[in-house]
Order: sequence, then structure tokens, then C-alpha cells
Amino acid sequence: MRLHFREHNQVELLVRGAAYFPRLIEAINRAQSEVMLETYIYEDDVTGRAVTDALCAAAQRGARVFVMIDGIGARRFSLEFRRRFLESDVQLLMFRPLKFSWFRPMPHLRRLHRKLAVIDGETAFVGGINVIDDLHVHVEQPLPPRLDYAVEVRGPLVADVLHSMRRLWAYASKRWLMQTLEGWPKEPPPPAPAGTIRAALAIRDNLRRRHLILSAHLAAIYRAKEEIVLAHAYFWPGRRLLRALCGAAARGVRVSVLLQGQPDHPLYYYATQFLYDRLLRSNIAIFEYRKSHLHAKVAVIDGKWATVGSSNIDPFSLLLAREANVVIEDAGFCATLRQSLVEETADGGVEIRKDARRPFFERLRIRLSYEFVRLVATSVGFRV
Repeated sequence: MRLHFREHNQVELLVRGAAYFPRLIEAINRAQSEVMLETYIYEDDVTGRAVTDALCAAAQRGARVFVMIDGIGARRFSLEFRRRFLESDVQLLMFRPLKFSWFRPMPHLRRLHRKLAVIDGETAFVGGINVIDDLHVHVEQPLPPRLDYAVEVRGPLVADVLHSMRRLWAYASKRWLMQTLEGWPKEPPPPAPAGTIRAALAIRDNLRRRHLILSAHLAAIYRAKEEIVLAHAYFWPGRRLLRALCGAAARGVRVSVLLQGQPDHPLYYYATQFLYDRLLRSNIAIFEYRKSHLHAKVAVIDGKWATVGSSNIDPFSLLLAREANVVIEDAGFCATLRQSLVEETADGGVEIRKDARRPFFERLRIRLSYEFVRLVATSVGFRV
């Protein structure tokens, strides 16, 4: 399965929730016919309440509103939000609800990790930002808003995002044998041209597009001639991606990765550190973002190719979860994203260098974390 690029789009980069949520809520407030929203996490906080207000108001105006949340990421979804959705006729669907039984002691690992929204078939949002406040509140160590990215899309690509969301709703609601869902008209034609950007939607599912996001990254890395810049919250590349990155560095490409320095999952953080020596030996620059939490999933290659979305470079995203990225081939957009990454790295990044040997217990913790993650990854078919 190959990427299907659409011409004549407008794609605008949104940095952090401070830029993303006002745009999303404004678009929902303008909705007249349909709003679709997918998210992994949907919290009952200031942001969650603002989004809920907008969704309920849209439904009360007569728009069809569909919200899909993940059964693990949003397992504590607010009962108040459920009540308000029900009263406003907002259709809520939980993807693979969390259920335990003697026959299935472990939760299903194939999760909905996408963060998508389409309003009136004309405006789409794709990225890594959940419905949650940017801030992690720590009494001992208050941090600035987490670093994350999304894009607002107008133009023909919106039709692909809408089609993907409708298909997943039909599948998750167990109505996939039907031609259309009740109350849904046929899919509208693609929106009119809105800009000059060439872009494609890359999704990861469990059928024809199992490796589409991975393949898109690999193809761009293999073609790279000058520079590769990656920023990922969770970075645990498999054998092919790791070899591709090291091979690019060996042929003279400048490769840098921006990773978490304020980890929210310490096990993953220490497992990733086991890879640092391999990356540094290959002359790949490593920066840890320590100003706040890093939740980005973006890349820029040669100033011509970029991706923004929900997919990390790790076994969870590349083999198990349903993910969605936008791939952009536009020098102007790439320059904007690259400049943002350069500024954020300079402001909050710390470069990791080859230094003295770590203390024994720290090396042991890193090795044990790596072996545990490696065991889990190989059990689901990830080639380490």
C-alpha cells in the first residue's frame, strides 16, 4: 500500500495546545452539519470541558456529532461528560473497552491512538495532541506546557481523513457490513483546492496499511541526502529503522533526534537509553528535552519531506495501535516545522555526549529496562 498524495492543500502547523485547542473549538463552533473527533485521552479538565461545551452546542444546533475515545486511554471518561453527550445527542463510542476476564487477563493491546477531527467535511485536524490540558502539574516541580504538534488541514486531503474516520466508526460500532450508517449521507466530494501544499494521509491499521507509516519513514530516510531531524516522545526503532538511520549518518547525512528528558514512562526512557551508545557511535546527535514533557511525533527530512501525527517510532505505534500521520512535501511547511524544532531544542534540549562510564546500578537499570521492553516487543513481532 502506497501513500496517496493530494495536491492543492492548505496545511498549518499548530504548536502545543495553546495553538491547537482554540482552532479546534472555533471550527466546532462553526459546524453546521457534522463533527467527528477521535482521541486516545479525553480528560475532565479545563480543556476537556471546553471541548465538551463546543461539541454539545454543535449537536444542539442540529449537527451530527461523533466522538470516539480509546478504552484504555480514556478508561476513566467523565460520567458528567457522558450525561451531557447523551442529553445533547452526541454519539459516543469507546474503542475496545477495558474488560478483564479469566480468558483475557490482559487488556487488548490494539488501541486507538489517533488524534483526528473533521468538521463539516471541510476542515481537518491531525496530530499528537489529546483532549487534555498541556500542563503536568507537579507540586515539587511545576513544568511549562508539554511540547506537541498538530496540523490544521483544508483542501482535498480532508476527504481522506473523513473517509478513514467513517470507516473506523463503522468497524468499531459493529456496523461494517452496512453500506452507510444510519443518518449518514454518502460521503461528500473532496473539498475544493485551498492551497499549494502536496500532502498525504498515512494511517496504520491491521489490514492493508499495517506498515504504511513505517514504510513512509524508511523511504524518506533512504532518500535523505542532507539532514534528518526527528522528535519523538517514545523512540524505540526496530532493526530496519535503526539501520536506516545509522546508514544515513554513515553516508554523511546530519541526523539528530529530540527525545524525552522528563519521562512519563521511566521504563521506556531507560530502555531507550540503551540505544544511545549505538546512535552516538554512528554520529547521530541526541538531545533530551528537559524543559517540560515531550509528546511530539514529527520529522523533517532534507527540508522537503515532513510528517506530523500520532505515531511514535516504537513497537506500540508501529505494530499495534491505530495511528494517523500527515506526510507533507512542501519546502515552506518543512522550514516552519524545522525552525520550531531548532528553537525548542535550543530552549529546552540538552545534548547527550559520549562521557564517562555510568555507575553500575544505573547501567543495570538501563539494561534490565531494555531487555524487558525487548521481550515485550519481540513477543508481538517487532524485530529488534
